[in-house]
Amino acid sequence: MQTLGKEFKNPIERINYLNDNCDKVEEKGYMKKYTPEEIQAMKEDLAETSIKINDISIEKKEFLNSIKERLNPLSAHRATLLKGIKEKAVFVNEKCYKFVDQEEREALFYNSEGDLIEKRPAFPDELQGSIFQVNRKTGTNN
Repeated sequence: MQTLGKEFKNPIERINYLNDNCDKVEEKGYMKKYTPEEIQAMKEDLAETSIKINDISIEKKEFLNSIKERLNPLSAHRATLLKGIKEKAVFVNEKCYKFVDQEEREALFYNSEGDLIEKRPAFPDELQGSIFQVNRKTGTNN
């Protein structure tokens, strides 16, 4: 027998019938099947929930892109600042002024602020005096 007490439409009457005619009442877990109407309602709820999740996901993606656009320049600036702090200098490419010290046999490079930025041994062709080096040595200027 697959069903019992179904002839009672009133749930209270059915429960009383089952209780009066059973051997024992026990708590038991089991899988209760959904009705076709309940399944259809769940499918509709699932569709609505999926649409809402999709809308929120799109909104989230747009928001994160907006945040990313604001964050990227700041992150790049921070990286530049950190590199400068770490290296205690910045690489520049500007006009520098070379002086060859014949006596010390060195080439000296100065920036436009007059700071020595590089000092190295002079190459042989740099040690062949120029008119400017002769004037510097004698102290005469045009």
